[in-house]
Amino acid sequence: MKEKYIYQISIFAILFITLALFISTVPEVFLQGRIYISYLSIIPFTMILALALTPLIIAKEIDLSFPSVMAVSGYIFSQSYLSFENTFLSFFLCQCFGFFAGLFNGLIVVKIGVPSIIATIGSQFLFRGLAMILSGGTALSVIEVKESFIAELFTGRWFGFFPAQSFWVILFAILVWFVLFRHKFGNAVLFVGDNIKAAKMMGINTDKTRIILFIQMGMVSSFSAVLLTLEMANWWPTNGEGYLLLVFASIFIGGTSVFGGSGTIFGTFIGAIIIGIIESGIIAMGLDGFYTRFVYGVIILIAVCVHAKILNKGK
Repeated sequence: MKEKYIYQISIFAILFITLALFISTVPEVFLQGRIYISYLSIIPFTMILALALTPLIIAKEIDLSFPSVMAVSGYIFSQSYLSFENTFLSFFLCQCFGFFAGLFNGLIVVKIGVPSIIATIGSQFLFRGLAMILSGGTALSVIEVKESFIAELFTGRWFGFFPAQSFWVILFAILVWFVLFRHKFGNAVLFVGDNIKAAKMMGINTDKTRIILFIQMGMVSSFSAVLLTLEMANWWPTNGEGYLLLVFASIFIGGTSVFGGSGTIFGTFIGAIIIGIIESGIIAMGLDGFYTRFVYGVIILIAVCVHAKILNKGK
């Protein structure tokens, strides 16, 4: 437990060091409030996905299909809105797909016994192909949705400047933390990730626990797709692409174990912020954007190595 807090403090320190580096290098950008407002509008898309995926990884499972679930969900929301002009119906249909996509993954993994990494690679191609088939590979414009109540609720600018999605992602982080560390379901998740055989002997319904985790990942992916569509007022067949690396980087930088059984919501939250500011910082420093992935890789490797070192020291 002590090692866990040491690592979280170190992640917080990395965030401040990163910010200090960018502020000292390009103060004309990072001493202005506009870039932080931009972060508040962009980072939540990655953060909410990372927060949802963290409990699944703690349970020693993985979901690689969420970018494709986002693509189909965004299409359903956009096409439903264009057909019915009802944002609440569109949102409901979108969430229904997220539910069934998560259930589909969960049943393949839990009931059929396919390893989650294999199952979700397959469903990733399946859902991405479905998005292309449904859309014919063409984008959808839903500019009128910006005037709707649901757009103001989820992605509006509260008080004239504060992006609403930042509020929702903070609320979601608190909810996930409470369920994971202050609720019996969270205890079940931790036991399943630590030792699934022992969890079964303790009377925990491990199948139900894992299926619920896949379902919540599917529904959160759909919710993130709605946020992205509302923010951009457009849907593209490529929606969701590019988030896979960012989400996993946020989680592992944050200190969640790649072996399952332990993790931290606070670490994932801070990790998503670090990942979110790196790209703009690199570009603002005058470096080519291609350096971003290289830096992501370096940070991930350092974070994983430090985390493993701290855990080994604690044993």
